[in-house]
Amino acid sequence: MKTVTIVLAGLLVAAPLTPSYAADDSKVKSATERVESGAKKIGDGQIGEGVKETAKGVGATVVEGARYTGEKLKESGQAAEPQAKSAWGHVRDGASAFGHSVKTFFTRLFE
Repeated sequence: MKTVTIVLAGLLVAAPLTPSYAADDSKVKSATERVESGAKKIGDGQIGEGVKETAKGVGATVVEGARYTGEKLKESGQAAEPQAKSAWGHVRDGASAFGHSVKTFFTRLFE
């Protein structure tokens, strides 16, 4: 449960960072509409067919939802990648500057 919460929180945070070619959620919406259609058939008295269509819709919703979530995670990882490289660059540059400062300090100390 914690993993699902973390993933969903990550998606909410990363959603504004995703590029304009974001994952297509039309298949998820289509599967959701299939569940609704099946439920309406159950309400209209077509119980057997309605249950069958609802079950297929639920399965399709789970599959397409997982694909969509995977695409969003992939996109958010790609969006965060340049920032991570930039952060590492700052750490590397800071360590280099620190090393240069230490060298300069000891050089001046023994002059």
